[in-house]
Amino acid sequence: MIYDDSANTLTVQALFAGLMGETTASHIHAPTAAPLTGEASVATTVPSFAGFPTGVTFGLYNNTLDLSSLDSYNPSFVTANGGTAQGAGEALVAALFENRAYLNIHTTAFPGGEIRGFLTLVPEPGSMALFALGAGALALRARSRKNLPA
Repeated sequence: MIYDDSANTLTVQALFAGLMGETTASHIHAPTAAPLTGEASVATTVPSFAGFPTGVTFGLYNNTLDLSSLDSYNPSFVTANGGTAQGAGEALVAALFENRAYLNIHTTAFPGGEIRGFLTLVPEPGSMALFALGAGALALRARSRKNLPA
């Protein structure tokens, strides 16, 4: 998943294989009561993401949700979050940042979900490079201070 706060989008990318049943639906559930555990109602489109491959045991899905559009959400999630796309988007993003959202892929063998994975934040490569550069600069600065004459 890639969240773009400036474009207000969420890119959903899923590569799956070896399923015991054929896919029937997929979506994001949120928010759970506690991070990385529990169950929640469906937050995004129902019964499935637009264009998600169904009737298969392996596949690739890549699509971008417009978080400012009501079409990206389960209507009951919108109702529960102020009745607007903005409210639903804020609630979904908060759940993502709090590790209280999960992707679920449902199949004929496991109607409740054969693949379920909590979504956690991973810094994008540019942020990691800036962090490493800053940490390196601080280490050099600390080292140069130790070498100063008293």
